[in-house]
Amino acid sequence: MADQTSIRLIIFSHFFAPGIGGVEKQVMSLASGLTQKNAPSDQPKFEVTVVTNTAAPPAQDAVHAFQVIRRPNFFRLCRLIQRADVVHIAGPSLLPLAISYFLRKPTVIEHHGYQSICPNGILIYEPDRSVCPGHFQARRYAKCLKCLAAESSLASSFKQLLLMFPRYLLSKSVTANIAITKHVLERHGLPHAQVIYYGIENVADLGISARPPRRDGDKFRFAFVGRFVPEKGIEVLLLAAQMLKSLGLDFEVRLIGDGPLRAELEETIKRFDLVDHVYITGFVDPGLPMKNALSDVDVVVVPSVWEEAAGFSAIEQMIDGRLVIASDVGGLAEIVADGGLLFPMKDAAALASRMKEVLLDRSLVESIGATSRKRALALFDRDRMIRDHVRLYLKVARLPTVVSDRNTMHAA
Repeated sequence: MADQTSIRLIIFSHFFAPGIGGVEKQVMSLASGLTQKNAPSDQPKFEVTVVTNTAAPPAQDAVHAFQVIRRPNFFRLCRLIQRADVVHIAGPSLLPLAISYFLRKPTVIEHHGYQSICPNGILIYEPDRSVCPGHFQARRYAKCLKCLAAESSLASSFKQLLLMFPRYLLSKSVTANIAITKHVLERHGLPHAQVIYYGIENVADLGISARPPRRDGDKFRFAFVGRFVPEKGIEVLLLAAQMLKSLGLDFEVRLIGDGPLRAELEETIKRFDLVDHVYITGFVDPGLPMKNALSDVDVVVVPSVWEEAAGFSAIEQMIDGRLVIASDVGGLAEIVADGGLLFPMKDAAALASRMKEVLLDRSLVESIGATSRKRALALFDRDRMIRDHVRLYLKVARLPTVVSDRNTMHAA
């Protein structure tokens, strides 16, 4: 280690900016928070290097206070990990896990999904698209092969299954595991594990108020935000919209995003006769363009049909004081809780009922939205997330340093 107050930290993330998913945003927030100039004076200094397989122009990384190394070869990756005091891996990527294990480096895995316990990483049993009860953990490997073979060749399925064994064993042997929700913690059942919730910058500290109240006469708008993939459950939302239309209710559903299911969704919109009610924006850049796309949206719907590990998009909407209607499943339900409205997964009629509820009583948009914002600011504070990671890093590096928690000091 360079000195008592400097820790060399490698954060390995297969996915990173310019990608815009939850993992990419969390890694960016963590790396930026650890290297910010206004870090607590008692916090040790971190020399952070983000290592990723995501390509980007060199200018992309010039603005960061931390180093970004993209697509290193095997030998460079070994040198980077050898030099590190702590290795943080965003998801159980096998190669950095194996290198860290053989180099005996203190290693932390942050589990953003289920890759340590499920060959396809999302705990969906592909033959019938049901939630997997945990076939790999129960050693029902024939079920795993059948699931994988529904999406790829038998040879590829065998390879994926075989790679699960070292991934699972290495996940059990690392110094510490981080689960992003209690649900993920319980689903994995890994040793040396703790929950650290996602953290989003506290906009209240920046002087940014919650979204303004809607005006009388504004069209009521629902929105979905995310990739157009099967596990997001967009068709459940379209079925619910069809039911609302049959009741003669006036509304709009805005699908913000893009993905492999776009053509299929466009066809479904036509088949359900929803062309005048459902609008696809296509891909929208994060930041101000996304804020603008959501500026006149009253409710965001998260109709996931899998055990979402957390639901980063739901947290973002809650921070903005926007009402969220979400599937009552997995980490998503844990995140939203009483800060939104829940409905049984895949139940389009129940979703339609929730949507009708807010359409007929629009005061719920503001009242539940205020509760949502309060919950998000209390639970998903970025400074808290940074402090929790720092304490864990100091623990695995065996450094007896203290980290401030507002007005209280805690031994690491």
